[in-house]
Amino acid sequence: MKPADYLRLLSLSAVWGASFLFMRVAAPVLGPFTTAFVRVLIGAVTLAACLAVMRLRWTLRDKWPAVLVLGIVNSGIPFLMYSVAALWLPAGYSAVFNAMTPLMGVVIGALFFAERLTRAKAAGVVLGVAGVAVLTRTGPVAFTPQVLLGAGACLVATACYGLAGFLTRRWITDRGGLDSRLVAAGSMVGATLFLLPFCAVALLRENTLPAAGPGVWAAMLGVGMLCTAFAYILYYRLIADLGPVPSLTVTFLIPPFGIVWGALFLGETLSWAHLVGGALITAAVWLVLRPASPVAVPAPSRI
Repeated sequence: MKPADYLRLLSLSAVWGASFLFMRVAAPVLGPFTTAFVRVLIGAVTLAACLAVMRLRWTLRDKWPAVLVLGIVNSGIPFLMYSVAALWLPAGYSAVFNAMTPLMGVVIGALFFAERLTRAKAAGVVLGVAGVAVLTRTGPVAFTPQVLLGAGACLVATACYGLAGFLTRRWITDRGGLDSRLVAAGSMVGATLFLLPFCAVALLRENTLPAAGPGVWAAMLGVGMLCTAFAYILYYRLIADLGPVPSLTVTFLIPPFGIVWGALFLGETLSWAHLVGGALITAAVWLVLRPASPVAVPAPSRI
């Protein structure tokens, strides 16, 4: 990779790591439904503006339904789950759990999409589960039902991310493909429509908007524009330049940034559980993402 590619990879990791910091600031004040909705709304508006500047038409043809559903699976539900987790979990915790995404992809692929489960991938899943156990049981936050619920919400989010990859291949890529920028913008529209009624009901029950000060709205602008719209554009640029597999190395780099941002700006406590749990999950992701060894072809017999 070129130096510019490394810089973009680090920038994307830092930006996505900051998303957990911003949600940790906003969700306890606005509530998870409102936080998730405002995030995707800002992301959708920002991406729509970017498409207008780039003069890219919304030509999704017959793929509108698929793109909208992908928005629910790949953005709506995960963003809501991470907002729920932000009620109780430190930002660093959520960032580490996010690294489980490739492992969830392995499990979902093996169960529902006839993907081959190799020994390395199976070992990666086991290590990943061990990393989650270390972090939740021995981390700096007391092991409580709320912490367990937050961890479960993070794992639901990563399962959605893993499922979305297979659905994108089946519904979009295998049917002629679409410009990735259109998929990103259209999926944000789908996520916004999905979360709108939940947000409306939540605000009718308790209007949390007046309690949000400038810091909360700054966090929402950051997570919506920077960590959603800008990050999507940067990520798809990396895929175009490097390919999908090298771009997935961003998964390794998000947890350290999430932990550091939480410690610097929220005063979150660091412990050896972060190191041990994060190392186990990192090793698990490496086992899953490493290239498979070529299968040896037996030499033809000589008569």
